[in-house]
Amino acid sequence: MCLAVPGRVVEIVDGGDIAFRVGKVDFGGIRKEVNLAYTPEAEVGKYVLVHVGFAISVIDEAEAKRVFQYLEELGALKEELGEIPQ
Repeated sequence: MCLAVPGRVVEIVDGGDIAFRVGKVDFGGIRKEVNLAYTPEAEVGKYVLVHVGFAISVIDEAEAKRVFQYLEELGALKEELGEIPQ
């Protein structure tokens, strides 16, 4: 199953070209590098929805927490992230 998973942007690396803008995103303790090309409004501290390594939208913290909780309840986090956050 492929889902969009919410995470908080903790670092942004701007390669000078929007297509190569990447960031480190925290998914409840798991940090992954994510392409931010589709979300130029993403900033450190904001939450993004990530699908197959790309941030596809910026969402507010309440929505991010709600989606993250649903994914945990469904047991889908292990499948999407490869491990369960502690």
